[in-house]
Amino acid sequence: QVWLVESGGGLVQAGGSLRLSCVASPSTRGTSVIGWYRQAPGNLRELVASISSSGVTNYADSVKGRFTISRDDTRNTLYLQMNSLKPGDTAVYYCYADQLRPNGSTFTSWGQGTQVTVSS
Repeated sequence: QVWLVESGGGLVQAGGSLRLSCVASPSTRGTSVIGWYRQAPGNLRELVASISSSGVTNYADSVKGRFTISRDDTRNTLYLQMNSLKPGDTAVYYCYADQLRPNGSTFTSWGQGTQVTVSS
């Protein structure tokens, strides 16, 4: 299991930027895919972005061109740079990490979440 701790959330005006961080313990090494989900009140949790161990990225259509995901395995840290923020980006953002088990199944670890609020 990987322990995940997010930081960097907060209140920002529309058009502004935030950078989320997620520190993995003991390490991001050994994870297959790590990324970010978000959940707004009354909505289902949705995938925002993910990045594989080889650096392949995936983004939700709603954030393409505005958000950038990256990972630094030397610092065991995942980042989400969020630019041109919109009120619709307001949500709790959760870091997650997938690990492949020897039997082929996937185990997913989750962080506690960090609140992002974008005011209009």
